[in-house]
Amino acid sequence: MLYGALEAGGTKMICAVGNEDGQILDQVSIPTSTPEETMPAVIEYFKAKVSPELAEEDRLSALGIACFGPVDVRKNSKTYGNILYTPKIAWRNFPMVKTMKDALNIPVGFDTDVNGSLLGEVTWGCAQGLTDAVYFTIGTGIGMGAMSGGNLIHGMLHPEAGHIAMSVIPGDEYKGHCPSHGACFEGMASGPAIEDRWGKKGSELSENPEVWELEAKYIAQAMTAVIYMLSPQKIILGGGVMSQSQLFPMVRKYVTEYINGYIDTKELRNINSYITPAALNGNQGIMGAIKLAEMAAEE
Repeated sequence: MLYGALEAGGTKMICAVGNEDGQILDQVSIPTSTPEETMPAVIEYFKAKVSPELAEEDRLSALGIACFGPVDVRKNSKTYGNILYTPKIAWRNFPMVKTMKDALNIPVGFDTDVNGSLLGEVTWGCAQGLTDAVYFTIGTGIGMGAMSGGNLIHGMLHPEAGHIAMSVIPGDEYKGHCPSHGACFEGMASGPAIEDRWGKKGSELSENPEVWELEAKYIAQAMTAVIYMLSPQKIILGGGVMSQSQLFPMVRKYVTEYINGYIDTKELRNINSYITPAALNGNQGIMGAIKLAEMAAEE
């Protein structure tokens, strides 16, 4: 069977066709501007894939959407499938699921972009066979996708672990980039926070060890909190900031230091394979959307 996949990001919309093995058979990227400018091109791409002129086996069975947010993932909610109070003002309250269902008349699966990336890694990547894992994207913003007991976590809305409070590292006088919280995880450790604090983008600071030492300490604080709260079997770190590969050994070192022997598990004893980069070469989000489509087709 063929599935449509939409990784709806704040910068670009990745539209793809895939199969039950997670293979991406076709893919295009459409810039994200306003719904009025962006969505007609997205709809046009998928409409061609559900055309009655195609043989049945060549038509999409369902569509999966992994979407930037916050979004409403509560299926019993009147606003299920809507983008909520996003900083991208033009997209606030946009009915993403309804728009695509009305246009395509096929089942639509829907979740956050980070839950989509986690689902891709759990299904085909570095977290295969696990029931409890988390995925963080650390870039322009910071978001977390989480799975517990084999189910993606939603709760009253969905996790927003990018905004957990940080203990400011001694000597760091930066007040934080987040307009809502100042010194939260995103406020202290996102890409814009790095640029704001140091006056240059992270990509220009690779050779400055003090930048990444501080960054690693904030990331490790957040990972330690998540370990205590959710007890994941694996932590996956993605996003543009984590392309600074020197961060991984530093984060692992500080997580071990912060836990200080309080938790002793085989996972933490093998921390190099416990806190890891994503394994799907940047395709984890779109592959997760393929899986969301497959799950929607089965419902």
